[in-house]
Amino acid sequence: QVQLVESGGGLVQAGGSLRLSCAALGSAFNINDMRWYRQAPGKERELVAGITRGGMANYADSVKGRFTISRDNAKNTVYLQMSNLKSEDTAVYYCNADQAISGWTFWGQGTQVAVSS
Repeated sequence: QVQLVESGGGLVQAGGSLRLSCAALGSAFNINDMRWYRQAPGKERELVAGITRGGMANYADSVKGRFTISRDNAKNTVYLQMSNLKSEDTAVYYCNADQAISGWTFWGQGTQVAVSS
């Protein structure tokens, strides 16, 4: 089993920055794509950014130019650097990872990000 543990959420003013981290623990080998999703109150969960094991990244249009996803394969950790935060970025942010050997996709428990205007 793989456990994904997120950290780094909090309350920040509009225009500020936060860095989220997600560490894959347990039987965390052969981790392929890793992603960040978010879910705002009353809205569906949406993909924010994803990154392959080789470092290729993709982003939702709403965060392009403001968010940067990165990963450290040796630490099985993915990061989300969020800058120029807006009130509409307020949500619970979830980490997600695919494990090749099991074929399973794992989810973290979520970390709250709140942006005050």
